Amino acid sequence: MKKIKIILLSALLLSYFIPSLSFSESALSRFSRLHNAGLLVTDGYGQTLKSTHANRAFVPASTTKLATAWLALNRWGEQYRFRTPFYFDHRDRTLWVKGSGDPYLISEELATIARKIAQRGIRQIDRIALDNSLFEAGLVLSGTGRTNNPYDAVPSALAANFNTVNIKKRRGKVISAEAQTPLTPFARSMKKRFKRGTLRVNTGRNPHNAERYFGELLAAFLRQEGLQVSRSIVFGQTPPLKLLYQHQNSRTLAEMIRPMLKYSTNFIANQLALALAADAYKRPANGQLVKRFMNSTLRAQFHWQNFNLQEGAGLSRKNRLSPRQLIDLLNRFKQWKHLLPRKETGVYAKSGTLRGVSTLAGYLVKNNQWKPFALMINQRVPSGLRNRIAKQLRQRF
Repeated sequence: MKKIKIILLSALLLSYFIPSLSFSESALSRFSRLHNAGLLVTDGYGQTLKSTHANRAFVPASTTKLATAWLALNRWGEQYRFRTPFYFDHRDRTLWVKGSGDPYLISEELATIARKIAQRGIRQIDRIALDNSLFEAGLVLSGTGRTNNPYDAVPSALAANFNTVNIKKRRGKVISAEAQTPLTPFARSMKKRFKRGTLRVNTGRNPHNAERYFGELLAAFLRQEGLQVSRSIVFGQTPPLKLLYQHQNSRTLAEMIRPMLKYSTNFIANQLALALAADAYKRPANGQLVKRFMNSTLRAQFHWQNFNLQEGAGLSRKNRLSPRQLIDLLNRFKQWKHLLPRKETGVYAKSGTLRGVSTLAGYLVKNNQWKPFALMINQRVPSGLRNRIAKQLRQRF
């Protein structure tokens, strides 16, 4: 009887482990049959452990954000903080805001700004004037969709809450879906888009939508501090005025890049790419300058050929990178590897997904060794295949 129990237990354990092993083994086997895919795995010294079409250029999808992150960190450093200056014209009581491209001007930051302005003795504001000249007006970068979804939010030099609005409708009444965010006239105008429940949408393609929403939110926070603020919002370039207050974002660049990589936030990536281009060329940034900056800088740094980046988020199907180029990036990214999200046990990587595109690039970690890998699939495959391949690669190497 005891032997029978042992046999039954052994059979049960075998039935438990065999599917996972065969499941794991089928991942690389499945990859080997793909006709439009590439893979490169190296050790910590740059030696190739596994290579398939490593020099072929593929659509990288959101692994493009690795390039954007590296470019920003390499230029500005991990501790860099965006700064947004504010000026006050006492003659006509106009508060001027000069956009810096800060991708993380969320409600909590605007509340701090309002408090600091109130502390400087300002009691009445007749106009809020927005200077968005750091970026060209009406920017829509390559690959951006026309949907209302947050991931299609367009960039702007002044942006509140990632250029998105989050509202609820209860019994026909619209309220803010975020306790920290006041309801503004622009947010209230969204009520026609849905009947009930919660709605989070971007501010649309009209550039003044995003800017007006920023101005309305700032005004609402200023009123909470006891200031009298007119509804008048205007646009223009900041005249020569004495600086009233310069807001330094509470988040460092690293603290912005970490969620960008984890949640694949297109808005943050494109804001960074535009701000980089504006900083490099001292001109209002646009899509062409972003393309020029990214391609020329990466070519100069890595001596790459046969690649192309149209924008910083990975939405464009015209983007091209090879597994080897992603490995080059990862070798330079090692000092910031802690910013990458964990995808599986011992797998820290950035994923990318478009229709017919599945990519994953990062590090396989075992025994405190971080081995760069880049997997690029440009054909339809099951959504979980890339993670299963990464898990098996970690087991093997």
